[in-house]
Amino acid sequence: MADARARSRGILPGFGLSTGCTLAYLGVIVLLPLSMIAWKAASGSASDLWRTVASDRALSSYRLTFGVALGAAAVNAALGVLIAWVLVRYRFPGRSILDSLLDMPFAMPTAVSGIALTTLYAENGWLGRPLAALGIKVAFTPLGITLALVFVGLPFVVRSVQPVLEALGPDLEEAAAALGATRLQTFLRILVPQMLPALLTGFALAFARGLGEYGSVVFISGNMPGRTEVTTLLIMTRLEQFDYTGAAALAAVMLSLSFVLLLLVNRLQAWTVARRAA
Repeated sequence: MADARARSRGILPGFGLSTGCTLAYLGVIVLLPLSMIAWKAASGSASDLWRTVASDRALSSYRLTFGVALGAAAVNAALGVLIAWVLVRYRFPGRSILDSLLDMPFAMPTAVSGIALTTLYAENGWLGRPLAALGIKVAFTPLGITLALVFVGLPFVVRSVQPVLEALGPDLEEAAAALGATRLQTFLRILVPQMLPALLTGFALAFARGLGEYGSVVFISGNMPGRTEVTTLLIMTRLEQFDYTGAAALAAVMLSLSFVLLLLVNRLQAWTVARRAA
């Protein structure tokens, strides 16, 4: 009996103390700041708040923000699987360097990446000049914003999928090939179901990062209202104009929409895991 009680105790403190510490930490670090956004937004009149969050400029920024974030997350989902596959399945010179470079968007300030991308893809930049000759303009367009979000969001997908591929190993692929399955059938019917929960997680993280990104897009977007102004830039504009209530209202809208979308993605991920287990 004593041995059973000792085994059930575990390393961490009891449920009450652990839960209390967890809730206190989340309350102070997460819930309290978020509640301040709602409180500040509610301090204005309803008509003023509605004019702010439903103005043509705000609606245009919502469409652009969610559009480019979704597009960048989709690109990262495809590229992330490919890069994770190469890093896990192949051994080549410089592999460790490439693996380390993938984490650079985590380490470097996002403003630095924004300046670098703007310099590179401006019409007089190394890549911007030949692209402009082909009629493709990157900097100061939604394409440039998408490119910046792809840059900052790619590591989320790679680091989510990579451990799953390492755990799978090549045995399943070899068995499928021995049974006559083609490479496409092996990928779609064996690998994709195993990677899907991790891929959805990486997609959701990249999407969430894109929704709230500011530093990497502030330079390459050009911040043109109605054309290249994402909601984070509009919020900063409101703050520079000392319109704190309007900025909080826009932030509350983005927070609510982001929470709903991420909740749907998490539910889809849980459904995928439960279906695979069944």
